Amino acid sequence: MKVTIVGAGNVGATCADVIAYRGIASEVVLLDIKEGFAEGKAMDIMQCATTTGFNTRVIGSTNDYTKTANSDVVVITSGIPRKPGMTREELIGINAGIVKSVADNVLRHSPEAIIVVVSNPMDTMTYLTLKATGLPKHRVIGMGGALDSSRFKYFLSQALEKPGNDVQGMVIGGHGDKTMIPLTRIASYNGSPVSQFLSQDVLDKVAADTMVGGATLTGLLGTSAWYAPGASVAYLVDSILNDQRKMIPCSVMLDGEYGQSDICIGVPCIIGRKGLVEIVDVNLDDKEKDLFAKSADAVRNMNADLQSVLA
Repeated sequence: MKVTIVGAGNVGATCADVIAYRGIASEVVLLDIKEGFAEGKAMDIMQCATTTGFNTRVIGSTNDYTKTANSDVVVITSGIPRKPGMTREELIGINAGIVKSVADNVLRHSPEAIIVVVSNPMDTMTYLTLKATGLPKHRVIGMGGALDSSRFKYFLSQALEKPGNDVQGMVIGGHGDKTMIPLTRIASYNGSPVSQFLSQDVLDKVAADTMVGGATLTGLLGTSAWYAPGASVAYLVDSILNDQRKMIPCSVMLDGEYGQSDICIGVPCIIGRKGLVEIVDVNLDDKEKDLFAKSADAVRNMNADLQSVLA
């Protein structure tokens, strides 16, 4: 199994490291436009092999897409962060151009690959990738919900003072501070609703903390987080390559599901060897349906800035 990760920054390199350490793929290609950067990251990871015991081959490449040939999964992390004075439209325009170019290049060498989009704004970049490539919807997946859900479960575990692996919960909607929807109503601790252990005030705080989870880390670190994002991508890739059919919230194209169409937004998905296997209906209540509709409106508003790119 072969995975290509385009963008060897913190998130991409962490993803490669987790995939190698866990033996998820036999080969990982890190690709970047910065001369020698991906090669250095790959060498650093490979020098861990004898001490951590993995056998995955990790190679780096400076913009040589021929080395990505025959990849089963391609992860796109490329793009730039928003800079002071930059408008949202400018950010979307720049990152859209980057993501579209990357998708075209990787598909030229791996025409059957499943594409996992990490680049921000993630829902919009997932929509762009799907529309620009013409791929079937099951082969283009946005990662955001997996990360948001991991943060949600972290905050729940902290409030419960229980191990995170005993907590179940998911975040749907757009991958943004104001658009994501932590589903506290159906979150559970070892099969029991968390509402049996936590007050509504505490649950509201957990949801609020989840929604600003990325911004909180950026404030603490001075840059975007990378350990949890990288691990979340690897978790998604693992379910694809090994046909685990895990239910993971992901940004995928909706065609009537959840009352929405022609939009990529986070919903519970069964993820397997073909990519998106099934969209799961979790029966939202009226309040959650309203929040989801508002989240979809916000994502559509952002998608409107893609028109010049897709024209």
